Amino acid sequence: MLRAQQILNAEEALAQGAARHTVTLDGDQRYRRRIALTSDDGLEFLLDLPKAVLLRHGDGLRLDDGRIVQVLAVPEELLEVRAKDSHHMLQIAWHLGNRHLEAQIEEERILIRRDHVIADMLHALGAEVCEVVEPFTPEAGAYSHHNTGEHSHDH
Repeated sequence: MLRAQQILNAEEALAQGAARHTVTLDGDQRYRRRIALTSDDGLEFLLDLPKAVLLRHGDGLRLDDGRIVQVLAVPEELLEVRAKDSHHMLQIAWHLGNRHLEAQIEEERILIRRDHVIADMLHALGAEVCEVVEPFTPEAGAYSHHNTGEHSHDH
């Protein structure tokens, strides 16, 4: 069975050329060390890493034969949160963090899983909130053992 023992971040994978294969995984499936996987077009391979890492949307898995399988995240129902300015964004981020919510933090927005109670809180804080469906890659967290996006290339 083919093995994938190296992860390329999305930029590296793109620089190495278009992947011929993709594998679409949900959030739980993307935190792995060793698992048999089947690409979306039927290619079977073994993910075999020295430690568990968080595979991010767009990452590439290099197979023994040199081919790259691109990781795709399953789109999820999310809330997109936007603020009036950077100070307001910090306040919103503090309130979300105080509730220990998983969040994907970007320069102009924060994505969280849909929750009507949290949406009401965010509206009360003056945030712009809208429902979206897209891939979700939350921050790993300070005490998490998830990979934070830095990939080791020495395996």
